[in-house]
Amino acid sequence: MKSLAAFAAVLTMTWAVAAQAATVGFATAVVPVAGDRPLQVAVWYPSSAPEAADRLGLGEQTVARDGPVVGAHHPLIVISHGTGGSTAAPFAPAPDLARAGFVVAAVSHTGDPHDDRSRALRISERPGQLVRVIDYMTGEWAGRGALDARRIGAFGFSSGGFTVLAAIGGEPDLALLAPHCREHPAYFDCRLETSTGAVAPATSAPVAHDPRIRAAVVAAPALGFTFAPSGLSRVRVPVQLWRAGDDTVLPHPLYAEAVRAALPRPPEYHVVSGADHFDFLPPCSPGLAKAAPMICERA
Repeated sequence: MKSLAAFAAVLTMTWAVAAQAATVGFATAVVPVAGDRPLQVAVWYPSSAPEAADRLGLGEQTVARDGPVVGAHHPLIVISHGTGGSTAAPFAPAPDLARAGFVVAAVSHTGDPHDDRSRALRISERPGQLVRVIDYMTGEWAGRGALDARRIGAFGFSSGGFTVLAAIGGEPDLALLAPHCREHPAYFDCRLETSTGAVAPATSAPVAHDPRIRAAVVAAPALGFTFAPSGLSRVRVPVQLWRAGDDTVLPHPLYAEAVRAALPRPPEYHVVSGADHFDFLPPCSPGLAKAAPMICERA
């Protein structure tokens, strides 16, 4: 299956667009953040410049690097990766979406990409970073005039799924994590401190919300149980929710199923039979296999 489920999810999550791009533009941005390190953002968009094979993160895509943005009224999709992920790895469908008329912006969450896990346990900071990316794309990005700011969607995988749920109005109760880990000490989320060397914060930052996000796709969300029973009561946008049927990283029913039960409006819910957690990622490149062997051994 690999990334096909996530691919289908994002392609159907929001709005049809009339514009078709001849080529896929790609650019990176360094987004300043007050009082913190800047965010690294990768952006795919409709372009007219010639494409070439390009090294992107741990893989390769055919894009027109720094080509001009063409067209107008493009919907924006913002992407949040899983813990230890990257801007490019979780979103292989980005070029197809750009060719179809979308602009896609993927953030590298501070202290949680594959090569820096120092803030892997500070998950409540992530929604604010996603909000900052939307601020940048709609207010500072050079191609902002080609966007339709009324049509913004979000996609998140694993910790990115938690991020998106919080950004669209979710209020997690992270105090539930300690009793969860006393009961399930071998679970992936309970072993992050040991496996990454990250230090848990004394208190959790308030999560940021963004009403500009009008639709969401969430795949295998981390810490789903922290939204139960009423932490998603303020979510009003349509949600497409995906669960891996044989998820050994975030086992059923404490994660995606907990989110499904807590959403006030039933999501479009998909359970992928036989799939494990990392099957929502694209096929492993040699670079990803070297950087994250656990993902590629399972994928």
